[in-house]
Amino acid sequence: MLESIILKEVATYNFTGIRLENLKKINFIYGSNGCGKTTLSKLIYNPDNTAYSSCNLIWKGGLPVKTLIYNKDFRERNFGKGKIDGVFTLGQATKDEIDAIEKLQIELSDLRTKGIDKKKTLERQQELILQEDNTFKEIIWRDIYKENEIVFKEAFRGFMKKEAFKDKLLYEFENNTEELITIEELSEKSKTIFGKIPTTLPSIETIEFNRLSDIENDRIWKQKIIGKTDVNIAKLIQKLNLNDWVNEGRDYINEDDTCPFCQQETITESFKKQLDDYFDESFTQDVVQVKALLNEYNRDSHNLQNLLEQIELRHKNDPESKLKINSFSALLKTLASQFVTNKELLNNKEKEPSRSIELISTKEQLEELQKLIIECNKEINSHNEIVNDYTNQKNKLINAIWKYLIEGHEATIENFAKKQQGLAKGIESLKNQHQELREKYSALNKKIREANKNVTSVQPSVDEINRILKSYGFLNFEIVPSKTEVNQYQVQREDGTIAEATLSEGEATFITFLYYLQLAKGSTQDELITEERILVIDDPISSLDSNVLFVVSSLIKEIIKAVKNNTGSIKQIIILTHNVYFHKEVSFVDGRTQKNGDTHFWILRKSNNISTIQAFEMENPIQSSYELLWKELRNSSQNSGITIQNTMRRIIENYFKILGQYADDDLIKSFDNHQEQEICRSLVCWINDGSHGLPDDLYVEQQDAVIERYFEVFKQIFVKMKHEEHYKMMYRVPEQG
Repeated sequence: MLESIILKEVATYNFTGIRLENLKKINFIYGSNGCGKTTLSKLIYNPDNTAYSSCNLIWKGGLPVKTLIYNKDFRERNFGKGKIDGVFTLGQATKDEIDAIEKLQIELSDLRTKGIDKKKTLERQQELILQEDNTFKEIIWRDIYKENEIVFKEAFRGFMKKEAFKDKLLYEFENNTEELITIEELSEKSKTIFGKIPTTLPSIETIEFNRLSDIENDRIWKQKIIGKTDVNIAKLIQKLNLNDWVNEGRDYINEDDTCPFCQQETITESFKKQLDDYFDESFTQDVVQVKALLNEYNRDSHNLQNLLEQIELRHKNDPESKLKINSFSALLKTLASQFVTNKELLNNKEKEPSRSIELISTKEQLEELQKLIIECNKEINSHNEIVNDYTNQKNKLINAIWKYLIEGHEATIENFAKKQQGLAKGIESLKNQHQELREKYSALNKKIREANKNVTSVQPSVDEINRILKSYGFLNFEIVPSKTEVNQYQVQREDGTIAEATLSEGEATFITFLYYLQLAKGSTQDELITEERILVIDDPISSLDSNVLFVVSSLIKEIIKAVKNNTGSIKQIIILTHNVYFHKEVSFVDGRTQKNGDTHFWILRKSNNISTIQAFEMENPIQSSYELLWKELRNSSQNSGITIQNTMRRIIENYFKILGQYADDDLIKSFDNHQEQEICRSLVCWINDGSHGLPDDLYVEQQDAVIERYFEVFKQIFVKMKHEEHYKMMYRVPEQG
């Protein structure tokens, strides 16, 4: 069964197009000529035509059903070639044979229903797995991708869309065996690998400071360097603490005996000898050692400080530096201050050898600086290893990043994977069950086709068409078997000549429609006569007079009744028409049933050469045209008795029974005497007879006298019910021109 129809980008349907949704068993589409009805019927007939590439037919359960389309194309395909294909029906099959086929059809329908239900269950499961998938995608996109996008963007390259990212994450969850490392390590490595393509970095020269430490710890700095104590002059020098002053003054003694300070001749040879004895070789050696160590310390500390300052300068503005430059600079600043202090102390020691000093140990600062250099070189070595093995290291880092991400969200991923696995198993099971039902359906359908072959015949279809033709006054031609081809038929006149070329347009239309109705009940292939089908009828009353229009309406209403009752192989019907009267007749039920859940209505319109659709669901938009009924009655001379009969019924039913809520007895009792009551009763009975549709046997035209008599009774009903003014207003003389 068709559920929806989408029409766009073809004929008068623009890119927006129309959508007929919630199609029911019975569907009426009203629209004027040229608004797009035939385009709709052509789409259903051949949806694979490239002209309808933007259109779509949506079937219940996704299972298409055979469609049988009646439109102008149908008439052209089946008439005009001189012969008609025979239509197979169950014909003269026995009741047991028909019952057996119907039983198989019920089983087939049951299998189809089960298949549709199973497919719906399958689709629900597929929708559920899709919902779970979408929810999971959103969660990991928000919690994993977005949270780590900046730092690990390079690792996500190629997976920067939700679906691809999800697939990659699940793959890594199942296959990643990389060792787990910390986020800090990952971030640091990412800076190296994911930045610009890295180059090798030079190592920092390590520093040597053991000699400086030895000098700083030399015992001589604490030693008071003085002369010999067993010299006579020693007591005086030491008592006055003039050791360094006297030693320095020795450089000013000349060859003569004059004192360089008091200018008296007090410098004797004995005094000189005492000074030389006091400042002996041991003293001199210590002083020389102090000077030598001082010079060595100054030189080494200066060189070391220069080296460290060069390292600082080189790494301070280098964005790729691995050195902890802030710590390095702080330590270097402290070291430089220590060197200044130590040098000042050493200078004092040189000037005053007798002074005891203690140098500041720079060992701790130098060890910390050395430690920073070693750490930096370690990182440089790691960096250079990465550079020298860039591709491998990059892949290794990417794997490590995915491993880290997986470990951090393991519960979420594992829960999703288990759900998906369970749903996938369920879906696979449903697919197998659905396939099994399809196979059973195919086998049973084949069995039905074989059964149909044994009991079908084309003759009953021919007999039925000829019976209806004769019943409604088409007496000068009939359908007869072809004399040259099996299961082919021709339209033949009474004199034996082929009539197809000489049929009027109305006759050709009527016989074509009767042929279509037989096709609706059977098939041109004997094994397909009970196949489920959908009827699409597009304006079947073109070129037909009012008598035949009513006949066609009644025939279609019989099909509609069968569809509503779920009897026969026709499961759905779509009727398109531009004729208001035909629409009202074919959609009319009984005057009391206003709405039906199996029936939906639409109006198709065209404005500015663009077709649009308006849905009315169960509400018939073509309301019962009371004025049109009276017009039909006024023009009674152009209509048959059966049309007049039906029109009277509709007027009385609408005006008195529906609007006025009068019963039959109310109308009958309004007359004064028994004779008039009987006439009224007769009319009501005649009216009710008209509501039953067409007689099955030969149609007998009502005699003019009878019609005239009942016209008078019809008028008197309005008079007696005190509605004569309404009658006069409605039954006016038809307008001229």
